[in-house]
Amino acid sequence: MNDEHLALGRLGDFIGFRLRRIQNQLSNAFTEQSVALGLRPGEFSALAIISANPGLSQGKVAREVGLDKSAAVAVIDDLERLGLAERRRSTEDRRRHALYTTKAGEAALKKLFAKLEAVEKDVLNVLGPHDVQVLSNMLDRVYDSCFRN
Repeated sequence: MNDEHLALGRLGDFIGFRLRRIQNQLSNAFTEQSVALGLRPGEFSALAIISANPGLSQGKVAREVGLDKSAAVAVIDDLERLGLAERRRSTEDRRRHALYTTKAGEAALKKLFAKLEAVEKDVLNVLGPHDVQVLSNMLDRVYDSCFRN
């Protein structure tokens, strides 16, 4: 038996195992980069979602990032403490806060997305541009099926 390439057996019949292993690999490589800027991975994801959706509520950030509401509050607190995001009273509903990135938050995202691109490029170099697009389209459909339907 070749220890370099063990058979997955029945695990190879399920995408969850392979997706989790790939995600762990990508996450571990990227975490080293984000921690250097003082961010945990969940904070990076929340900051990126806030940037893409200015004025978003904490609850919607929690849902999209996959955090419970109390954990999301702690993440937003950390982002504010780091000067990367801010809460403003919603103009539509004064009981809730609207979230926005700061200039420092946008600058941090620019650096982090460049690092994330490098991490993914190293892993996805076995695929050509067409294959990456096909994979991305399939993942979008699976993501939508899990989280948006």
